[in-house]
Amino acid sequence: MRNEDIDGRLHGPQPDAGPQEPLLLRLVYMLIIYFMIGIAQTVLGVATVVQLIIMLLNHRKPNERLADFGTDLGIWIAKAARYQTAASEVKPWPWTELD
Repeated sequence: MRNEDIDGRLHGPQPDAGPQEPLLLRLVYMLIIYFMIGIAQTVLGVATVVQLIIMLLNHRKPNERLADFGTDLGIWIAKAARYQTAASEVKPWPWTELD
């Protein structure tokens, strides 16, 4: 995946966030996303260990599908962080499409 593709997924056109939500509702979403980020970090840790084992057994050649999954997961975490810090009003998946 090229850097331009990743940059477009992070900073490209965003879906319309709709009307501004009440602050208390945003807090609820922020708490849910906070826990989802924790799960994502655990999944990232497991994927890292699995990829390392694959590379050890496969003469330093990574599994491309796992590498792409890591990229997608990183983009989701970045989008979640943008919502958490109010850099974006667009909530990440599952509230919007996973691109």
